[in-house]
Order: sequence, then C-alpha cells, then structure tokens
Amino acid sequence: MFPFTFTKAADEPAALADGANGGRYIAGGTTLIDLMRETVERPPTVIDINALPYRDIDLNPQRLRFGALVRMTDLATDPRVRTQFPVISEALELSASAQLRNMAAIGGNIMQRPRCLYFRDVTAACNRREPGSGCPAIGGENRTHAVLGTSAECVATHPSDLAVALVALDATVTLRSTRGDRSIPISRFFRQPGQTPDQEHDLRPGELIVAVDVPTGAHTSRSGYLKVRDRQSYEFALSSAAVALDIQAGVVRAARVAVGGVATVPWRLPEVENALVGGSPSGQLWTQAAAHAADGAKALTGNGFKIELVKRTVARQLATVAAGAA
Repeated sequence: MFPFTFTKAADEPAALADGANGGRYIAGGTTLIDLMRETVERPPTVIDINALPYRDIDLNPQRLRFGALVRMTDLATDPRVRTQFPVISEALELSASAQLRNMAAIGGNIMQRPRCLYFRDVTAACNRREPGSGCPAIGGENRTHAVLGTSAECVATHPSDLAVALVALDATVTLRSTRGDRSIPISRFFRQPGQTPDQEHDLRPGELIVAVDVPTGAHTSRSGYLKVRDRQSYEFALSSAAVALDIQAGVVRAARVAVGGVATVPWRLPEVENALVGGSPSGQLWTQAAAHAADGAKALTGNGFKIELVKRTVARQLATVAAGAA
C-alpha cells in the first residue's frame, strides 16, 4: 500500500471541501481499502465521512428515501422496505456476507468497481486502470464477463446487486458538492464503457452521494430479486434479475425488469417489459417476454452460456414474482 493522508470530516462542509481538493471518500471501506491494498487505487487523500448525517430511511406515499451512509443490513432489514420493496431487501441480502453487509454503506455499494481479474491485477493491461493499454479479457479468461453493453475497450460486468434493483425501480440519486445539489436517474449515473471505460459514473470531481429516492407504486410490493451464481454463499452473479409487476384482474398492468451479472452496467430490459404489459400471467407469457432479455448480446469465447442463462433467469423470476402477487 502506498502512503496516503487520512482525515475524518467533522461535518459536511469540511467533507465537500476536502473532496473538491481531490480526496476520496470512505465509509465502510469494504471496497476502497481492498483496492488500495492491491495498489489498483492510489488516492493521495482518504476522507472518512462517517460523521455525516446521511443515515435516515424515510418512506412516504410518494417515495422511499435512504441516505448514502445507511448500512446494507439496516436497509435490508427495515420492515417497511421488506414489505413494500422486497426486491431491495432481497438484492441486499444476496449481495455479501453478513459481516460485509454490517459494514458496507449504500453509497459505496453503488460505487463498486469491476470484479474483473485483469482490472485487479496491476501487472496486467486494463483500459479501466490505464486507458489505451488494452483489454486482455476479450481474448483471455472471460467466463464471468459481460455480453451486454460491451465495447472493444472493456467487457467487465458491474458487480452491485442493489444497483440492479434500483435501476428496475426507476430510482434517482442525489449528489452534492460545493457547487450545490443535483439529482439524476440512477440509470444515467452508470456509464457504459464505450471508448472511455475509465469513466464509470456520472460523478463529477468533489461530488458525494447523499441519498437515493425510489418512487412507490403498485408494482414495488410485488417484486423480487433472483441471483444465479457458481455457489450459494458470497459470490458474484453470473446472471440476476430484478422484477416488479403490477398485476390486476388477471392482467399485467405494469412491469419493471433489470438484470445483472451479464452487462457492463445494471441493465434495464424495456423490450421484456413491453412484451409483458397487457398480457395474462402464464408460463407462456414469461417465456416469450424473457426471450428478449439478451437482445443485442455479444458473446465472448467463454461466456456464451450467459445468453441462454439470462433468459431463463428472467423467466423464472417473472413466474416467482407473479405467483407471490397472486
């Protein structure tokens, strides 16, 4: 680990000022510290923001709001979230071990870096670490890599399960800096690699995630998260699906579907949603709609199985959520 300066922000103005000067924020430390140990990240200044007041979980008839410093465990076990937003609770509880969930903050979870082995090996080339150096995963070990949203520069998957649920539910993120606040849809917060894979988020220098807002609706309580992985305990997704359905009088009135483990960002599936709306719940409807889950997918040498896997993941979760709604 390289030398760095560590400070504890006493209040929000101090944190924002230090961030504007190039510091990196830390709360639970479950991601950044690992990357610093591996020398993947070498920030000159690390700012502890645990003294800031972003820890509330608030629910009103229009929206659920939770602060960026809420711990994963606290959000997952909140009775209101469990009842009215089960897809969020399930995504969080399937994300990591209990010890990590007790430490990790929501803001840090959303900001996770890729799990690509080349990204985390500083002896390997990686366009995310060193733009222009190459992407050895494209012709190398790529079984766990993306089939959607890829480019010639990067094929790494986005690791956050929570982010998949938030994209499905049309969440927005509030960002704060010395310049003021701004809110953006979380689907726009994440950037596909394109020609600039090192730019992973729409986060400007010195900005800090303050809160996440999720609008309520008839679909949010009829929701769930399915994660398919190589082992049941503490593993990243090969494929996952966040599904929320509004089913009334035997008709799908609204649908929200996003997938993870198969794309470079949490991936919304509007074609699947369109195929569902107006249909009558049935195994045939789930299968026909899920057939669109891999539209535009491009397989690499080792991950072609994900194309069929994501279709089956979506179909299975549609059936599960619909059965729960009934």
